[in-house]
Amino acid sequence: MTQADPGVWTTLADVVAAACLLLGAYFSLSAGVGVLRFGNLLARTHAVAKPQVLGLILLLIGVALRVRSWPTVTMLALVVAFQLLTSPVSAHMVGRAGVRTGKVDPADLEVDELGGDEAEPRRLPEEPTAPR
Repeated sequence: MTQADPGVWTTLADVVAAACLLLGAYFSLSAGVGVLRFGNLLARTHAVAKPQVLGLILLLIGVALRVRSWPTVTMLALVVAFQLLTSPVSAHMVGRAGVRTGKVDPADLEVDELGGDEAEPRRLPEEPTAPR
């Protein structure tokens, strides 16, 4: 092998990185289209949470394979971990807020596990008034 030949492994890593970048872009685009096309809140939340996270992970894997720098790969791994931890929680909270505020049609649910979970408005205790 000559000095200019990047090597088989470098070429393979670049091809895999390009495939990950293209697939990640496709999944992120499909998440955006899903938000625009789906009709109700729960379907839109699903479209944002699932393919967007997979698309971001694939994009970051592609960047990590292309850059090949340990500090950058470490930072990208932290971004993936943070996304995996926060995305399900935020999607759950948006869905629960939609149920509580009445933005979700109960007919769209197969099983209503949050039935009766609507928050009752808190009222301050009434202070006794002095007789007149």
